[in-house]
Amino acid sequence: MGTDRCFWGWGFEGAGLDATEQRALAQRVQPFIPIESDPIIPPTPDEIHLRSPRIRPPDSIASWCRVDAASRAGHTYGKSFADVVRALERRWERPPDVVAAPPDEAGVVAVLEWASRIDAVVIPYGGGSSVVGGVEAPRGDDRPVISCDLSRLDRVLEVDTASRAALIQAGVLGPSLEAQLRPYELTLRHYPQSFEVSSLGGWIATRSGGHYATLHTHIDDFVESVKAVTPAGLWESRRLPGSGAGPSPDRLLLGSEGILGVITCAWMRLQDRPRFRASAVARFATFEAGARAARALAQSGLWPANCRLLDAGEALMTGAGSGEAHLLLIGFESADHAVDDAMARAAMLARDHGGAIEIRDRSASATGPGRTDAADQWRSAFLRAPYIRDSLVCLGLISETFETAITWDRFDVFVSEIKASAEEALRGAGAWPAIVTCRLTHVYPDGAAPYFTILAPGRGSSRVAQWRDVKAAVMTAINDGGGTVTHHHSVGRDHRAGYDLERPALFAAQLRAAKKVVDPGAMLNPGVLIDP
Repeated sequence: MGTDRCFWGWGFEGAGLDATEQRALAQRVQPFIPIESDPIIPPTPDEIHLRSPRIRPPDSIASWCRVDAASRAGHTYGKSFADVVRALERRWERPPDVVAAPPDEAGVVAVLEWASRIDAVVIPYGGGSSVVGGVEAPRGDDRPVISCDLSRLDRVLEVDTASRAALIQAGVLGPSLEAQLRPYELTLRHYPQSFEVSSLGGWIATRSGGHYATLHTHIDDFVESVKAVTPAGLWESRRLPGSGAGPSPDRLLLGSEGILGVITCAWMRLQDRPRFRASAVARFATFEAGARAARALAQSGLWPANCRLLDAGEALMTGAGSGEAHLLLIGFESADHAVDDAMARAAMLARDHGGAIEIRDRSASATGPGRTDAADQWRSAFLRAPYIRDSLVCLGLISETFETAITWDRFDVFVSEIKASAEEALRGAGAWPAIVTCRLTHVYPDGAAPYFTILAPGRGSSRVAQWRDVKAAVMTAINDGGGTVTHHHSVGRDHRAGYDLERPALFAAQLRAAKKVVDPGAMLNPGVLIDP
């Protein structure tokens, strides 16, 4: 695997599926969805053709600004289905005119000052892994565009071992962050699927969901204080373990998606590295029975680290199961104490709801050789899923996900209705036969986060239009059913229509007022969350 980021798709150059793996993937999918064409060949750098930059950085910052085609193409889109399709079609619409990579916070200030002088748009860019149009230039805005790449702000600046916290720069990617904390035997222990290619600032700006399936499910729980640069000046909250002093300042930046400021660093709550682990797989005859077991676990106070329910189709497609049973993956871990008793109680709860449970041998769950089970197979597929997605797109298919959350009292009906709406929309868009699966990514005492995956045949150059039709229909169904438009993928531009319906109208007015104070020229990521 190379160290260069892939400019057209997910991750790193050379890290995707090789030719043998692509053929095997096609053979696995073919029985369910016809594949009628040869794989699309991804673009090479010499196939990038962009409009010329409309602005030139001043000499004071030019040394860390880039205007080459590959850099600008790589910052044009995030990594959604539509983004990958457009890149495969060699279409880079509305590329940034300049990619600025400031070396420090003072550099971020300089970028915003320059943008203010020339009336340019600034789009904060962390790892670029957005799957909702979060880093794309706005349509209908003719101002020059600067992509502010924070990748050089990548250090852990200070570690407070007494409070178990660290001051961390916003541009650090997941693997580097954990490597810098390891000498202290500490961890942030936040592992979104995009872990290897997403940044701390991006996690905060999008309210990222991570490793925990219960309890500490979002990055919110780990934020102690935040610092950001805005067009109106610096913004920093006081570092505290907790406070009841009015509305929390941090909460306004959490999930702000770059419209209120460029996050430069944050004090984050850490944890000791886990030493005790146990895992199990429970098999259920129906998805509903598995969900009832997951609800019992979420309400038990045991707080398992993993409590993910895969429907039979999801288990089959990921290689975690044969497609004959619905799987509940259960895991516990602790830095302080053995977790055998918690696992034993979880196993009882699973059996109470009809689950046939297999608890993994503790020795096999340690690092090193050992037998694999359904949890291992799913974990491997989970980490490789974005690369697999890109290969499916290269095969001419539509591959998309919808994640939401709903309370338990409406759960069964809601899941059934969303699947039915997705299938109806796929048929209407001419994307049939299709696969629609569901899993639970996170569970709470009062509800769960269903995550739907669709795989369907696409119609050549009409794939993005098909995708938009299906996405609009499913978003409408989610809103009508009372769910949230997004549980952890954020809003961006792709979820705006649904978000506009979900949020209270007065809150939108409050958010616009807040933006006017810190960004009076509406330069920061316009079109995301609100229209200024």
